[in-house]
Amino acid sequence: MSLPRTRATTARPAVARIPGERALLGAMGVDSVGSGMYIPFSLVFFHHITGLSFAVVGAVLTVVGLIGMGALPLAGTAVDRYGARRVQLLLYGVRGAGFALYPFATSLPAFAVVALGTAFGDRAFPAVQQAYIGEVASGLDRDRLQAAARALRNAGLGAGALLASLVITVAGDRGFTAAAWLNALSFGVAALLIRSIRASRVPDGSATAERPAAAGYRLVLADRAFLGLTAANFLTALGYSALAVLFPLFIAGTLNGPQSLTGAAFTVNTVLCAVGGVHVAGRVRGRGARRTRSAALGAVIFAAAFVGLGVFGAVRPQAGWAVAGGVFALVALYTVAELVHNPSSSALAVAAAPEALRGRYMATYQLSWSLAATLAPSLFTALFAADARLPWALLTLTALCAAALLLRLEPRLPAAAVRLAPLPAPPCPVPPCPTPPTSTPALAA
Repeated sequence: MSLPRTRATTARPAVARIPGERALLGAMGVDSVGSGMYIPFSLVFFHHITGLSFAVVGAVLTVVGLIGMGALPLAGTAVDRYGARRVQLLLYGVRGAGFALYPFATSLPAFAVVALGTAFGDRAFPAVQQAYIGEVASGLDRDRLQAAARALRNAGLGAGALLASLVITVAGDRGFTAAAWLNALSFGVAALLIRSIRASRVPDGSATAERPAAAGYRLVLADRAFLGLTAANFLTALGYSALAVLFPLFIAGTLNGPQSLTGAAFTVNTVLCAVGGVHVAGRVRGRGARRTRSAALGAVIFAAAFVGLGVFGAVRPQAGWAVAGGVFALVALYTVAELVHNPSSSALAVAAAPEALRGRYMATYQLSWSLAATLAPSLFTALFAADARLPWALLTLTALCAAALLLRLEPRLPAAAVRLAPLPAPPCPVPPCPTPPTSTPALAA
């Protein structure tokens, strides 16, 4: 008598969520929607709610942005001493208070003080959030949360921009004040969501020999492999700044395209990141790619996009449909590079940082993003004024150098940071089956 056949299934098991993950992702989404209400209109936004001239607002924002980078070392120290969750809640409070006070900061000194406090919070927050993800997740869960955070960031920024446009259209100039207060409210809601999460794993205070008080940033500066990783990220981060700085110059200057095409290019990038971020990162994880190699692949794709943009600018098609089609195709390629590179590089940095010093390590790593964003406007505009092809040539070179550096650093980085654990096997149709390893829950709702 033959046993009945059991149909084998190829469906993968549902991804188990970390307890408290919904609240964490909800906080990220609410934060991004609030930020999207002012980021696309920053100069106009602050001009209207403070009454100061565009020149004064721009100068103040530049100066406080540079000074605000000094918050990163302080935030890293605070994370290592008190835990990322506490520091994240504090920064939500600082950012929320800043935007709540902006409508009252109509004089130059008041605006400078409020802007400086907000800049400290904004500059430090990404590093603290990276450290928090590192505290509450590990392995595949960490990469998945990184991808989800990136997708939520893009979706939230787009939704916030649309919401701000609606508010300003309905309320006129008063809409800018409403947008500021709504952004402040978003930080409060995000903080409440984070407070609802109880962390089951807290920074270990028993390993006093490894505590940062004894060595400070000296151990970070002595870690040449991690500094190399930070340098590679700086080279790639210059390419991330191209979308905001170079694309408008390229479309309006080189291609003589309409300004509306710039907005459409931003929309394409935002939508693709929001829709495809988790899927692309999941495919990379599913193939078991090393984080160094997937990040290097993203950098190479960036280089291909920059070469394409340089060639497209040299050709300068005259037909409007050809200009739009070429721009959208190259923006799509640029976005694919972003989707491949960002989750792997971010998770690699978090995993390469020792747990007791993760705050300081993430603060150091975040400097690569901040420095690239600070240097990009002046660097790109100067190169573009000399020759429109020079910025794309520089970005191609920096992206390829970043890819080569990542591959060179691979054997020097911790193996657990470089290699992803394999995905759990699908359920076995005939018992007994081996129990697949599961990640240890780091949060309790």
